[in-house]
Amino acid sequence: MPLIALTGGIASGKSTIARRLAEHGAVVVDADQIVRDVQAPGGPVLEQIVEAFGEDVLTAEGALDRPALGARVFGDAELLGRLNEIVHPAVRAESQRRFDRAFASDAEAVVVYDVPLLVEARVDDPWSLIVVAHAPASERLRRLVELRGMDPKAAADRIAAQVPDDQRLAVADVVIDTAGSLGETEAQTDALWERLSVR
Repeated sequence: MPLIALTGGIASGKSTIARRLAEHGAVVVDADQIVRDVQAPGGPVLEQIVEAFGEDVLTAEGALDRPALGARVFGDAELLGRLNEIVHPAVRAESQRRFDRAFASDAEAVVVYDVPLLVEARVDDPWSLIVVAHAPASERLRRLVELRGMDPKAAADRIAAQVPDDQRLAVADVVIDTAGSLGETEAQTDALWERLSVR
């Protein structure tokens, strides 16, 4: 029952790897989706966020206004820390519940946790393997600008706000180089799946 952590910087190709592993039969648990789920209206996490940051982080419909909250905490370590203290424990508990559910339905399942903030928040968890999607920052910047339409400065700021590549690479058991073609990334992912399947 391998539990795999899949991480990488923004625009590193992590989603491509997760999708390929899912095609092979892995159960992919998406940390970003869990964050959205635990912050849904009516839940205790959103209530705590409003208590900490005020009503102006809500949309007119009462949902979390992610851009407004992001603008508030981005670049402010103290505010970001306060937000993480609210969100991380809930994400940890919900991710564990999803891991347990996957293994309860199939004890031999390969569960992949697609988690951008592994180094920042979950690196010491008992992973069977840590997989890092890696492409140079210059290539990730190009993808953000050309493929996602981001402003170059905003894209550079997003990359700079994340942990440096060498910190992610230092914890990697497997590095998938995503700087090449889609086919090359998929071939490396297929090789990883072969490795997982023969355990």
